[in-house]
Amino acid sequence: MAYLFQPEYVQYVCSCGSLKPISKIYFCRHCLSIRCGYCVCHEVDSYYCSNCLENLPPSEVRLKKHKCSNCFDCPCCFQTLSIRSGQVLIKPAQSTSETESKPVTKKVYYLSCSLCRWSSRDAGIPDQTVATGSWREQDNPYTDRIGALVNYHKILASIEKQHKERRKFQPKRTYLQFEKFGITSAIARKFAGRPSLPQSQTHTGDQPPPSEASDDVDQLPSDIFTKPVDITKLTTVEQRLQHPELQAETINELRPQRKQFIIKRSHRCRSCEHNVSKPDFCPTSTKFKIQLAAFYHVPEIRIVTCEPLRLGKSSELLLKFCNPTQHQTQIMLLPLDSSTVPTTITAHGTKEEISRENVQMGCDSPNLLPSAVRQMVISEDPRPITVIPSGDVILPSSAVILPPRDDAAEYDDPGDSHNFQEDPKVVVWRKGNKAVIRLHVLPCVDPERTAKDKPVTIGFVMQYGYVNTIATGEHKAPQKLDLKVKLFLTLENLVASS
Repeated sequence: MAYLFQPEYVQYVCSCGSLKPISKIYFCRHCLSIRCGYCVCHEVDSYYCSNCLENLPPSEVRLKKHKCSNCFDCPCCFQTLSIRSGQVLIKPAQSTSETESKPVTKKVYYLSCSLCRWSSRDAGIPDQTVATGSWREQDNPYTDRIGALVNYHKILASIEKQHKERRKFQPKRTYLQFEKFGITSAIARKFAGRPSLPQSQTHTGDQPPPSEASDDVDQLPSDIFTKPVDITKLTTVEQRLQHPELQAETINELRPQRKQFIIKRSHRCRSCEHNVSKPDFCPTSTKFKIQLAAFYHVPEIRIVTCEPLRLGKSSELLLKFCNPTQHQTQIMLLPLDSSTVPTTITAHGTKEEISRENVQMGCDSPNLLPSAVRQMVISEDPRPITVIPSGDVILPSSAVILPPRDDAAEYDDPGDSHNFQEDPKVVVWRKGNKAVIRLHVLPCVDPERTAKDKPVTIGFVMQYGYVNTIATGEHKAPQKLDLKVKLFLTLENLVASS
């Protein structure tokens, strides 16, 4: 994968208008479009603990407040605490015999951090006789207040829901037609000789008392300005934010917190509602049931070398193209203002543009949720591309053919056995499903497009062949398509001309 830990030199334009590297985008095989994180719906599949790998249903996770009951985090360094065992001497009760008066060893357990050496004994937490499920979390002093507010707002939500349901079945009154003449409903009822409507009184139960500001403030200790401060015994801001209900000031007051559950989530295309990524349900598995990442379907581009860029002079640029699919593809580089509508060749040999109605949508996905459970699809207008190219690129007029991906060819090294009729000035290197293409970049002379301290940016449209293997009732055989995607490449800064 290109530039995982480096700046984003090669960026693909998503269907929503945002620019992302190939490692952060998906390819929907049903829409034949590139999708980024803004173009997909995020759905939670499962909750599990990253330490003990306990997997629980969502109902139990809510009851446990999204925290594991067996694992704890260190309050100092936030690493996972380990359970250690020790021996403690216990003196028996007073007895007459000498054998019964001997001390007895008992096995106890305590929490310890292997990174910062913090332990529950340092905080004064008593040892437990059971290894799991015996340590209690520190109580929140505001639990009753928070519970009362939550219950009160639940009652308000249920009352509001009942009012909405009643309005659906109320008949429309005839005197409401006077409202368009500036007459309110109350005046219209008075003109009609009807009594005024009684004001609805809603009983919301016991309303919790509102919070009131108090003038009683604890006085500062007398030695606050004279007592020396030991920074090693004070908590940091990060440690206090881990305990927002208490916010301990000294390290001795810190208490271990239960480990938060993490999730496995799937991504669904907002347009066709098919999954583009779905992980395995098992917490111990790192595999995916569905993984339509773009680097499995879209050719990848890497910058090999680039000559120093000088204003008004042409510089050589070498790009490496890689075909990740199992089918041979043909790559054609087009100007940036070209259309990105997918095309195909019909049976009569003519090129035809494909609209959304003619795309092979395939059958309904078995992972589609019911409409009541599924997230509501929110469509957005494409964002305008704000990147202005500061250089022109001379594109080759001929196409470049890339063979299909062969994993065994990476290790066998049989040499280039393909005999493609190509221009050696364009294709300078080839191996397996990879090829290096030579381009020429000409930085712009216009000062509005070219900045001195900013790198040169170029853009073009890449057209590549794609074989759609989704079989439908109309298309049993795989369909060959020509897809297009816009790319922007960030090169080096300009070099002063000698």
